[in-house]
Amino acid sequence: MAPTPTRDDKFSFGLWTIGYNGTDPFGGPTRNALDVVHVVEKLSELGAYGLTFHDDDLFAFGSTDAERQKQIDRLKQVLADTGVIIPMVTTNLFSAPVFKDGGFTSNDRQVRRFALRKVLRNLDLAAELGAKTFVMWGGREGAEYDAAKDVRQALERYREAVNLLGDYVTDKGYDLRFAIEPKPNEPRGDILLPTVGHALAFIDSLERPELVGLNPEVGHEQMAGLNFAAGIAQALYHDKLFHIDLNGQRGIKYDQDLVFGHGDLHNAFALVDLLENGGPDGGQAYTGPRHFDYKPSRTEDETGVWDSAAANMRTYLLLKERAAAFRADPEVQAALEAAKVFELAQPTLGAGESYDDLLADRSAYEDFDTSAYLGGKGFGFVRLQQLATEHLMGARG
Repeated sequence: MAPTPTRDDKFSFGLWTIGYNGTDPFGGPTRNALDVVHVVEKLSELGAYGLTFHDDDLFAFGSTDAERQKQIDRLKQVLADTGVIIPMVTTNLFSAPVFKDGGFTSNDRQVRRFALRKVLRNLDLAAELGAKTFVMWGGREGAEYDAAKDVRQALERYREAVNLLGDYVTDKGYDLRFAIEPKPNEPRGDILLPTVGHALAFIDSLERPELVGLNPEVGHEQMAGLNFAAGIAQALYHDKLFHIDLNGQRGIKYDQDLVFGHGDLHNAFALVDLLENGGPDGGQAYTGPRHFDYKPSRTEDETGVWDSAAANMRTYLLLKERAAAFRADPEVQAALEAAKVFELAQPTLGAGESYDDLLADRSAYEDFDTSAYLGGKGFGFVRLQQLATEHLMGARG
């Protein structure tokens, strides 16, 4: 029997995900719009703890101050009624025609200034609602043609913008951190900061790098042919996993935004195992929101929307159960030992050992028997993966 989600699981959903009406590049809406109050009430019933949104999800682009405030007040009321929180807020700098060449990196200086003002206003709202993370997805920050964009100058403008925003939240005393969301392509042919590695390098150039981390998404890394669990491990290694977007993706193609686990299930298992069991003490490596950035299939009606929301949470919890059983299995522990997985944590150099000491150690090179690795000294990785597969399938434990 599938476990029941609770607020303690920290599951959150984007308003744009639940509210997706089925529109795609080849067809219009297949569902009616959902009101934010209804969305929050239903998510609360399903066991989610958080709602996230872009500014334009809550109130239409170009809304008057009165229209904007009305929607904010309605959201605040339903949050108070249900206990659902707002852990993350983001800004839409990609939908309106003004952002057709990006926001922070548009070739048009006036557009860049408009984008900054839009974000600054939304930072005030994020702080007002108690959000702790402000995600930045630069969906239009890129180009289709090499001659159209001076990438070095675009990165400098990106850096200028993020530095300004860091100054703003610091001076205002807001308890907010920024999380860059990498993506290689779509809707632009090439998007700036396309992968976890690119974003990490960019963050290191900022004036307040401690305020900026990552919001990696399953599909975005897998669209580039990368291993998402490995990318998350590197983000954790650099202490930069500020937020995470969970969904499903089946290979290198367009951004599918499937339900979590409805793509590469093996990698989803590895990811959940990492998040839940990969800490230094063997406990949780990540304690933030488990955020679902997916799209209910355009084939579904509203009932299917809520079924898909529940499916994300159920799949995560099932994988969490399987991962715990995998780690507790004595045969798995023995296989990990045999594969020398734990030995990787042992420093290659001894305490205080210098390169002179290493050069003097004949056992490290001159007397080391490399021939023993031909036909012997296997690592047993295939057996270890099979044990993981059997736990994933519920065949063990």
